[in-house]
Formats: sequence, C-alpha cells, structure tokens
Amino acid sequence: MNKPYRSATRLLRAGRPHQGWVNTPVTRASTYVFDSVAAWRDTRERREQERLPSYGARGTDSTHALEDALVELEQGYRAALYPTGQAAIATVLLAYLRTGDHVLVTDAVYEPVRRFCVEHLTRMGIEYTFYRPDGAGIEALIRPNTRMIYAESPGSLTYDMPDLTELSTAAKKHDCWLAVDNTWASGLIYKPLTLGADISLLAATKYLGGHADVMMGAAVVNRRAWRALERASIDFGQTVGADDAFLVLRGMRSLPLRMAQHARHALRVAQWLQGRPEIARVLCPALPGDPSHARWQRDCTGANGLLTVELADAFDTADAERLIDSLRLFGIGASWGGFESLVIPVQLNTRSLPDPTPRGAMLRLHIGLEDPEDLIGDLEQGLSALTQSPRSLRIS
Repeated sequence: MNKPYRSATRLLRAGRPHQGWVNTPVTRASTYVFDSVAAWRDTRERREQERLPSYGARGTDSTHALEDALVELEQGYRAALYPTGQAAIATVLLAYLRTGDHVLVTDAVYEPVRRFCVEHLTRMGIEYTFYRPDGAGIEALIRPNTRMIYAESPGSLTYDMPDLTELSTAAKKHDCWLAVDNTWASGLIYKPLTLGADISLLAATKYLGGHADVMMGAAVVNRRAWRALERASIDFGQTVGADDAFLVLRGMRSLPLRMAQHARHALRVAQWLQGRPEIARVLCPALPGDPSHARWQRDCTGANGLLTVELADAFDTADAERLIDSLRLFGIGASWGGFESLVIPVQLNTRSLPDPTPRGAMLRLHIGLEDPEDLIGDLEQGLSALTQSPRSLRIS
C-alpha cells in the first residue's frame, strides 16, 4: 500500500477540481442556466444535500476550489467562505445560538468579537461569560443553557493557549459546540478539529492570503456542525468573489514555506529582544519559558511571526509609542500575516477579568520576511534612542 502524502504535498494538490490547469481558473459568475425546468428543479432540490452549481452566491468553481483546499488544510468536513474574518465569526455565533442561550467566550478574544457580544448578543437575549484565556476553571462556568464554548488558541495579544482537549471534553459532556479562532496558526500548524473542536475559524486575510491584498474569512467544520452553518450562511447572504478566492488559494500554495520563514525570523528577533535591558518580557508560545510553551510543544507543529513585547518598568505607554514612531522597517498597521513587518501599541484595558500578571507598556510586532538582521538593527536604533531619553535613565 502506498503511504499517504504528507500535508505540504496534499496542500499543493488540494482545490484542483479539473485536470489540466495547475491553478483553478477564475470563474466570475452570478447566473447559472439550465437545459430544462426539470433540471432546474432537480438541482434546487439536490443542492440542499450536495454542492452543485446553481447560483453565484452559492459558489462557483473558484470558491469551491478554495473550500476544498481549506477542508484539506484543517482536516474537516466542509468549509464556508465570508468577506471578512469577523463576518465568519458573527455568522458562526448566530448559526448556533438562540435567544435564551449562553456562550462562554475567552477573555483573550479578538476585540470586535467582544463588541459583538456586548452590543448584539445582548440585544438578541443571548447571554455570555468571559473565561480565563488559559481555560482554567471553565467547567464551573457552564450553565444548563450554555450552548457554545468560544476559544482563541493562542489568544489575542498575549497568546495564552487553553488545553483544547479539555475544552472539548467539557463541551461534549454538556452538549455544547466548541468553536475555535484558528487564525494564529492559519490551519497549518494547529488543528482544532482533530483536537475535538466542531468549528475552526480563520481570517484568510492573514497568512492564507499572505500578501496583504485580500480580505476574507472562513469556517471549517465537522460533519455534525455543517448543516446549521450552511443554512445561516445562505440566509445571511454570505459569499465571496471569485477573484478573492483565487488570491487566497494561490497564497495557500506557499503557506508552509512562508510560515516557516516567519517563525524563524520571529524567533531570532525574540531571542535578541530577550537580551535587551529595555525589555521585560517577550510573549510567544514558541519561546521556552512562555506560560503556554508546553501546550504549544504538544499541540502545534510550528509558530508564526507574532510577538508581543513588554517594556521594562522604567518605560510607559508614551515611551512605547515613541519607540514605534522611530522604527523605519515596521509599518504601523493592525493586521498581520502578510510579507511585511508591522507594529502597533497594545493595551489590555478592554478585558473583563483581572490579569494575574502585572503588565508594563506593550507593543505587538509582526515579523515579516525581511532579513531579520535588518529588523534587529531597526529595533536596536529605536531602543537605543529610547534609553537615552531622560525618562529611561531610571533603567540603569
């Protein structure tokens, strides 16, 4: 028997429904025409159970190819596409939650999701509770009306990793859905569905596209979760264009190479930062000593380019912002996952639970594909200038 191909090989061949073309051609279409009324009626009946060409909003060759590649990447059953990552998350929450239900949400959640809970779930009569980013104590928070556990792994900004197998066990015990934002790993280096999740969410805008030129979100689900998600996606009119689907699928072909390079560069920069007196802490689960390092080693096969850096006590938020403004190779931008290095200031003041770890002024770096020695040189000039300011003389 032939051995199964490894994941990188499968990814290069995923989403190629036609023989001949290496890349699935872009299919821009809205209306699909049929040979007869009987064929039209038959397709409309069968499309509730099968993926068939019937109308542009329900998919074309371009979107179907990307869905197939995402299913291969995440080892799921079916996938759905959305114009943004936030659209994917909002659709998932509304697909599985009803008035009177309760959802547990990680306190490390992406900020627009927190706002969606506060402003929209509340309006719909859906209760929510934030739990610790590492997942500790979640069993005690589950209520009789809890219908979903929503996780990010690692969580936004501080990269806390819950034990996903424990969350899955709790979800199954109480008949809850387990949804996981898997954008950090982009489906490549962490597999929530294989660890027991029902839904894996991705901002394809980030590493999947990889070139900072496309917006998209996706949800990949197991068989049990598919029907509810499919209905909600259709009813909410969620779809993406063929050109964007083509760009994301093209980006996925080089995902393993790019992700590995981002991770190597980030580790090099992180280790250098750890040796600087201006830096109190570098947060990254791939770093030994990080609170999530053991879980990262157990469950992940790599890392990405994200680092959160905490300045020493002698510096404040104004110092962090002056440092950011002094950098030449880091763009100031909130997204990440493209080829370029980025930086933004970080504050955790929107979180609902007290942080057990005292935090100083913080900034988030996305380490891109530039030569890491050039990035280190840029950071060095910025930190050196910061150290020379009167405020920072207290560090010595």
